[in-house]
Amino acid sequence: MNGFDYRDYDALGLAQLIKAGEVKPEELLGEAIRHIEMQNPKLNAVINKMYEQAKKDVHNIDINGAFAGVPMLLKDITQEIEGEKITSGSKALQSYRAWRDAEYVRRVRKTGVVFTGQTNVPEFALMGITEPAFYGPTRNPWNADHTPGGSSGGSGAAVASGMVPIAGANDGGGSIRIPAAYCGLFGLKPTRGRTPSAADPGRQWQGASSDHVLARSVRDSAAMLDEIQGYEKGAAFHAPAFDGSYLQIVKNQSERKYRIAFSTASPIGTEVDPDCIEAVRKTAALLESMGHSVEEKDAPVDGKKLAGSYMMMYFGEVAATLRLLEDLLGRKVRYDDVEPTTWLLGLLGKAATAEEFVLGIREWDKAAHVMETFHETYDFFMTPTTAYPPAKIGELNSRGTEKLLLQMIGKLGAGGFVKKTGMVDKIVENSLKRTPFTQLANLTGQPAMSVPLHISSGGLPCGVQFVAARGKEDILFDLAARLETVDEWIDIKTNPMFKKEQPV
Repeated sequence: MNGFDYRDYDALGLAQLIKAGEVKPEELLGEAIRHIEMQNPKLNAVINKMYEQAKKDVHNIDINGAFAGVPMLLKDITQEIEGEKITSGSKALQSYRAWRDAEYVRRVRKTGVVFTGQTNVPEFALMGITEPAFYGPTRNPWNADHTPGGSSGGSGAAVASGMVPIAGANDGGGSIRIPAAYCGLFGLKPTRGRTPSAADPGRQWQGASSDHVLARSVRDSAAMLDEIQGYEKGAAFHAPAFDGSYLQIVKNQSERKYRIAFSTASPIGTEVDPDCIEAVRKTAALLESMGHSVEEKDAPVDGKKLAGSYMMMYFGEVAATLRLLEDLLGRKVRYDDVEPTTWLLGLLGKAATAEEFVLGIREWDKAAHVMETFHETYDFFMTPTTAYPPAKIGELNSRGTEKLLLQMIGKLGAGGFVKKTGMVDKIVENSLKRTPFTQLANLTGQPAMSVPLHISSGGLPCGVQFVAARGKEDILFDLAARLETVDEWIDIKTNPMFKKEQPV
């Protein structure tokens, strides 16, 4: 492989080299392992290395698969491989092993990829940062003092540092788009029901969560969606049918002029960092220069009410997770089994009523209807992906009096007390103030993407989000492919960890 740099290629590019006989799959796997071993001690992106199994699997790949021989990492939650650990970032599940492949994994495996390991997540994928107590924090390749986001932070850091060109991710409130924004990657959350549920078929987070990938190129994301989309037996939701090829849309970019509404105002009334505002305004000017129609306009939804309904689901899902955890452990879950924040969220879920939960879900349906009407006028709704650039590692952790109060409430089981005091509204605001833009698409079921078009004054990526009508991934990919050609599109090869060749 003289003169060959594994990191010069996206996933489709590597697969083409294998199909042309220029590189052997074993050589690609060796390069992936080399880069993981070189970068992971600093970044802590990969928490389960599957090298020995990968060395066996690499001899049995489908050479005709779209991603034949390409090393790929999966996310350590719901993307289950039979016989492998799947801990969801929690010490409570450190001994648990999956009893079968998830449907998402089955479909991805058919593309010819070689699963090489699993990536770090916050406990039960609950945070927009990846700092689980069990594994420790994952760090951002652009600046290791900062977070790569969450909950797919391990996958984002792995792709942005060049360990692998593509990695599994899922998104229940921004968990594909937030790491994409923070790591300078492309990240698309598909329409609800477009891709299979990662674990059991049904309603992951009441339909808020979708599985896909984080990628360094638009075409890799499009090609993977071509391969894994479609009907899933027993699934609660099904996306509008799409009979074309997303990859062909990327290859054959249209000249269509789009109608784009944009807003930089936080839907929950909190502050937005000037860098994130600038990212959107610069993109609006760029789009106008390309001939698109751009208009400043807020989405016609009640952002605060939707945020409350999202968090009601969030509380309920955590409570249910802790209850199901008892079945896996064969005993009652105790306070010390999980992180204090997880325990408090579970208590709040138990304190919620069935009436509150149902009324919250109905707000999602109202918003979905309103947004369908909105998209009869506008092809896209554009916002910052996040309200702030990446936080520093540990910056968002509870400390001092707040930490003691959290522990006291958890140990006393005082979820009902917290609810009665009105502290829930403060919890909602604190949870979403850095990432208030991404939840809308999860609640309405719309597809949305984060594109890397801006570097902050601190030298860190800021993503720009585009939301389209349900079933319209095709126009998202078309616009993304056209934006990928502009000078403003971030080249991840310029980040410090990508360029680093020596062990850290």
